[in-house]
Amino acid sequence: MSESEHNTYMQIALSEAQKAFENDEVPVGAVVRLNDEIIARAHDQREHSGDPTAHAELLALRMAAQRLGDWRLEQCILYTTLEPCPMCAGALIMARIKCLVYGAPNLKSGAVETKCRLLECSGFTHSVEVIAGVMADESRSLLARFFAQKRS
Repeated sequence: MSESEHNTYMQIALSEAQKAFENDEVPVGAVVRLNDEIIARAHDQREHSGDPTAHAELLALRMAAQRLGDWRLEQCILYTTLEPCPMCAGALIMARIKCLVYGAPNLKSGAVETKCRLLECSGFTHSVEVIAGVMADESRSLLARFFAQKRS
């Protein structure tokens, strides 16, 4: 897969993150891709739903599994604007996602490379390929604007 392909799908994840921003949610967006088709897209909805697990990645994984009629997402790529937390990284393993593509590092709770490397732990029956830093500046900028607005 080319860099421009990853940028195309990450741009869609960023549009989901923008929806979160407009709904006063932390601006994180996610897209699940199977071959050349988007089968799910979501953004954070914790505030709106009151559900601590309503992260963009988990919502997108649920939608993708429902659409495919199978919890095994072995041929799917998940794009997300922010490095997944431990809960979401664990869900990627459990869903058997083929590849994770993410934007900005998650300095608070990143469980792929920043705080810990959950996807690299031995003993899991599935491994996830990781591509980091795709459109990281755009993801970081949206998060910075959101939190600056919250603080003002």
